[in-house]
Amino acid sequence: MTVPHPTTGSQSGNLGIDLKHLKTISALAEQGSLAGAALCLNLTQSALSHQLKELETRLNLELYLRKSRPLVLTAAGQQLLSLARQVLPALAQTEKQLQALHSGDAGRLHLALDCHSCIQWLLPLLPDFRRQWPGVDLEVESVPGFDAINALLGGQLDLLLTSDVQARGDLHFEPLFAFDLTLVMAPDHPLCHRTRIAPDDLKQEVLLVYPVERARMDVFSRFLQPAGVEPARCKLVDNTSVMLQMAAAGLGVAALPRWASEEFVRQGLLEARPLGNGVRRHMYGAVRAADKDQACLQSLFERIRGKMAPVPAVA
Repeated sequence: MTVPHPTTGSQSGNLGIDLKHLKTISALAEQGSLAGAALCLNLTQSALSHQLKELETRLNLELYLRKSRPLVLTAAGQQLLSLARQVLPALAQTEKQLQALHSGDAGRLHLALDCHSCIQWLLPLLPDFRRQWPGVDLEVESVPGFDAINALLGGQLDLLLTSDVQARGDLHFEPLFAFDLTLVMAPDHPLCHRTRIAPDDLKQEVLLVYPVERARMDVFSRFLQPAGVEPARCKLVDNTSVMLQMAAAGLGVAALPRWASEEFVRQGLLEARPLGNGVRRHMYGAVRAADKDQACLQSLFERIRGKMAPVPAVA
């Protein structure tokens, strides 16, 4: 690093003051002698004298009084020392902060979920994560109300949990786990007699769906639309818990990941059946490619994999 200085006399241009010069003048002031400063900087006294002489020639100014005991800085030396006392601590602090960001010990992790029901398995993982990474400012957005990919690239988001992979070099999609969609319904629903649900089975049903475009709902894009089937009616529900309770009350059926209804099924409040031969999706953690190896991100990914089944890496 070279620190520009004002011009001296009729000379103009950069005087070429480097960080090594600032460290040298700081060591001289602290140690009070050339010998002490040289030892502190791990230099020979001859090398240090040569460095100082070169800088004085460049500045056309003396930086310290010769033969002074302890060493006394001149006015020019004092000005350089003042600069050193501003720059060196700021540089050390910045280096410390950058190292903390690199190691994941500090920083911000703003994540969003591209899946309404993911919050059910994500939230229980976060207390231990926060205890391990107390310096990370964690924010969670259940459903992004913006273009999540552009927010990720623009720095508004740091992580997006999504099932949709995009082939692009500036993003990395970390494989996390696989999951299957099931149709959930009340225990006395006629479709409970089926071992698997066919698209035609939904022609007479009220389908409970999230208020998002159909292209983002797998029950349409991967199950109903390929078969040319439309449910009798769709009812918008913006909360997974409410959707499950409505299905349990017989007010409709819903296509949800298996984890979303497990507790209700275990209690006998709902039944769940696979869609067709299986509608399998994969969950990924989308991050900026430059950030993919950050320790705190990898720690969160490992916690997620520890709870859910792993999937192979994207080719």
